[in-house]
Amino acid sequence: MKKITFLFILVFTVTLHAQTPGGESAITTIDATIPYQGFGESLALLGSGEYKIYYDNVDGVLDKPIFFVDGFDPNDTRDIDAMYSLLNYGNSGENLGDTVRDEGYDLVVLNFPEEYLSPTDGTTMIKGGADFIQRNAFILVELINTINQSKVMGAEENVVIGPSMGGLISRYALAYMESQSIDHDTRLYISFDSPHLGANVPIGIQYLFNYMVNGEPGISEAEPLVSGLLNSAAAKQMLIDHYLGHVDSGGINQDGTSPTPKGAPNFRDSFQSELDGLGFPQNVRNVSITNGSGTGQLTGTPGMELINHTFNTGMTSGFNTRAIIRVNFTPDANQNIEVTDFVGQAFIFIGWVTGFEYSASAESTSTSDGLDSAPGGQFDLYAFDDGTNPLITEFVDNLNSQYFNFIPTLSGLAISSETDWYTIPDANDAPFANTYIPTNNEPHVTLTDGNVAFALEEIRSETLNVSQSLIAINDMMLQQNPVHNQITLLSERNHYNSSVSIIDMTGQVVFNEKIDIANKTDISINLPSGMYAMQINTTDNSLKTMKLIVN
Repeated sequence: MKKITFLFILVFTVTLHAQTPGGESAITTIDATIPYQGFGESLALLGSGEYKIYYDNVDGVLDKPIFFVDGFDPNDTRDIDAMYSLLNYGNSGENLGDTVRDEGYDLVVLNFPEEYLSPTDGTTMIKGGADFIQRNAFILVELINTINQSKVMGAEENVVIGPSMGGLISRYALAYMESQSIDHDTRLYISFDSPHLGANVPIGIQYLFNYMVNGEPGISEAEPLVSGLLNSAAAKQMLIDHYLGHVDSGGINQDGTSPTPKGAPNFRDSFQSELDGLGFPQNVRNVSITNGSGTGQLTGTPGMELINHTFNTGMTSGFNTRAIIRVNFTPDANQNIEVTDFVGQAFIFIGWVTGFEYSASAESTSTSDGLDSAPGGQFDLYAFDDGTNPLITEFVDNLNSQYFNFIPTLSGLAISSETDWYTIPDANDAPFANTYIPTNNEPHVTLTDGNVAFALEEIRSETLNVSQSLIAINDMMLQQNPVHNQITLLSERNHYNSSVSIIDMTGQVVFNEKIDIANKTDISINLPSGMYAMQINTTDNSLKTMKLIVN
């Protein structure tokens, strides 16, 4: 059986010659050969990306590629080297890229430039890091083909890892290749906090910034947040609730229809339908890591006040002016509240006089509280402030929450059977062979000791060579995973005098006891953080093997 190859989707144009171990290729441009015509475009256009190969530290031969595919990045704030640095994790300064390269894997990083001229006509500008997901997927298809043609004889199958939107790009590319009978030579796809059912940006923030830019205030400094972020093709494809789904022909005021979540017209629903129809790749082991809580932990509370602040906006036409801004998270189920309120005033003679004002409301569905505070991978609002805009700095300094729910846990796990975003997920409902779900919400695409151990265990799947030749036990499960110092087993029936063993990633048995397993059984452990296999042998010759993650 071929060994696994960790394909970090960001590929390179390669030579067959061996490189110096630990060497790097030049950054190379790769043009797609499959065009894509997005909504509003007059012709189908080819996409273009850039990749770099970080050769392994063992033999420097391209034989175990790991693709790492970049996600949503409108301004290309993450170049290829910065993407490599994002693989740092834990408090020890370890780097996942260094780890896999030390084990003989070649890391291929794919980046989508901020903007470039399409190879189709050389004149049409494309915003790569926020372009249509399909067009970026076709760049990945070309990269996979290029690498497969360049790998040395006897090389291993690929592994593809896609963080965030990169997970959608990867999924689409692999499934598309299968639908067209194109051999992707890939055995493992790791989705990392990817929005398989959509992403979320608080609709109150969307209304606010759209009004600030395109309404009466006309604050040009906030324009990149609207045109470059919210109104990019990729954002309109992914956001579950988008302000463009609610505004009238003027593009600012609400249109009077129900303010329950609606995606951007012509983008959101059509993309999700296409993605669902294409499905997941079938000839690949699909696994998922989410940064969203598996225990229902919230980010804030439904309807909470995110900001309520008065901004001094300086002198205008000889008058002192101010802006009073209030934004709330979306509310409890079936509730309708005002989520955006903007009042612009000037001090005239003896008091403040309102010159213009704007408000917008939001309603949650009958089946779920609002998205903003649901369990999920979190967006760090402090990231908006790069220190260059005093208005943005003041906005960030007065927030009541640093985070909002960006990738709902259910979306990261692609669990479409639930309509309540707050439902505690059942991994059995996810279309993945294996999942990593943390106890607490974490910032979006954060690497931790736990999820890195999970990824490495999937990459090194041959290490935990646990026999499964006995009859499988199907009535037993872990109450929670990851665990800390206690494992809780849930079982539909009693299994007396069972042998419970825990095996680490080197194959060493680190725990072995005889235990009577009842409906709910607590087992105390004292193990270092990492990935383990737990094996339960019963007296009736049955076996249960489970992946166990210790935090």
